[in-house]
Amino acid sequence: MKTIGLIGGMSWESSKLYYEIINEKVKESLGGVHSAECLMYSFNFEQIKELQYKGEWEKATELMVNVAHKLENAGAELLVICTNTMHISADTIQENIKIPLLHIADATALEIKKDHKNKIALLGTKFTMEKDFYKGRLEKDHGIQVIIPNEMEREVIHDIIYNELVLRKIESTSREEYKKIISNLKDRGAEGVILGCTEIGLLIKPEDVELALYDTTVIHARYAVQYALKQ
Repeated sequence: MKTIGLIGGMSWESSKLYYEIINEKVKESLGGVHSAECLMYSFNFEQIKELQYKGEWEKATELMVNVAHKLENAGAELLVICTNTMHISADTIQENIKIPLLHIADATALEIKKDHKNKIALLGTKFTMEKDFYKGRLEKDHGIQVIIPNEMEREVIHDIIYNELVLRKIESTSREEYKKIISNLKDRGAEGVILGCTEIGLLIKPEDVELALYDTTVIHARYAVQYALKQ
């Protein structure tokens, strides 16, 4: 079993889910009282959030690279970033470490391809929905057509993430907002929906919508275990 390095704390709510899912998957795969060999560095999310809102992505990436080095030097044999948005730093991190970084968009694309779907909606922070680091990777590297909500819908999705979900506030009114947005995306031709923020799975469940959901937290965590156990 390879040691998994986890860059977490963005938010800690989703990082907790990563830790739980990874250990459950290891136990399921190996049986007995097996659990994952892993190391986690957890950021103070307020620091990262401030840099995101100021658009200071280079400073945020520098912090991420420093933490990646710490985990690599501590013995991590692969790296997982426990959030979608900060995969904006993924390529730079990979260039600066020797161990593999498992990209959340690649793991998600594999699941979408298994279902033979081609046109997928992407929900997430405004940064994830609007910048090219995520949807561009899905389109260019995996041939998946990505559609995003309109500007007003993106504002709603983003605000619920930062003002509620990262604080573990689960509001039924917000769930209805998300369901309405997903229905609109279905009308635009979406065959499935990527929950492209690791907290959205706290709010939206498969039974809430008609489309196939791709919960990136679950997909990414399980993918990390598969890689860690691969001989």
